[in-house]
Amino acid sequence: MHLDVVELHAFYYRTRLGRIAQRALRERIVEMWSDTKGQTVAGFGFAGPMLRPFLPEARRVLNLMPGPQGVMPWPDGVANHSVLVEETIWPIATGSIDRLIVLHGLDTCEQPTALLAEIWRVLGPGGKALFVVPNRAGLWARRDVTPFGVGHPYTLVQLETQLKRHRFMPLQSASVLYTPPSHRPFFLRSANMLEQLGRAMPFGIAAGVVMVEVTKQIHARTPGGLGAAVRKPLGVLEGIAKPAGKPVRGTNQTRVGKKLLSRKDS
Repeated sequence: MHLDVVELHAFYYRTRLGRIAQRALRERIVEMWSDTKGQTVAGFGFAGPMLRPFLPEARRVLNLMPGPQGVMPWPDGVANHSVLVEETIWPIATGSIDRLIVLHGLDTCEQPTALLAEIWRVLGPGGKALFVVPNRAGLWARRDVTPFGVGHPYTLVQLETQLKRHRFMPLQSASVLYTPPSHRPFFLRSANMLEQLGRAMPFGIAAGVVMVEVTKQIHARTPGGLGAAVRKPLGVLEGIAKPAGKPVRGTNQTRVGKKLLSRKDS
């Protein structure tokens, strides 16, 4: 189930809690992807707020918005980078994306298998994707006052298992949003402190969001034809034990044969 693009925009840009969430997610993403110079960076779902830091250096930035959600121009004040796409069929050339952020995309998609197959297709050699989903064990997934309360939440293990099943290799993970999903002034004022304390904790159970960075796995092809021939072929008689004693050779073999024939004639 997708939220409407107007609701998502209102949360991230018009509420204080949404701006706090936007800042926390964006700062962590920039830490993980500090160098995107000359690369093609894309986002799927409602990833626009996370893509802005990559505009100055990236070669190209694309904001892909699924049809059930809707589309709106992004970013404000400059040329539009947003494109309306089908959830599982993107107008993107195979292997042309270097970095991809999926936010409010996988957890709200009704065809996750087809979506992951499309993501695998568009990623280039060495390309990386970052999946941002609600944490099943966190508070944000249990309240519908934010976009993270809609859709399918994941634990870190569940998300990594699903990604591995679709030929993605997890590289690193992170937990974000330790601020409670509340509009109360006390929690809003304490957001930075709570985020720092949460990141210092050994486990991200209290986090509202989990992130997993992956790259796609490409298995080496098995060569066929003559190239697959065995380098050291097995001889016809190789492996057969030789009879004990000295072999019968030359003249001796001829003499034995003559004796046997003479016995038969007699």
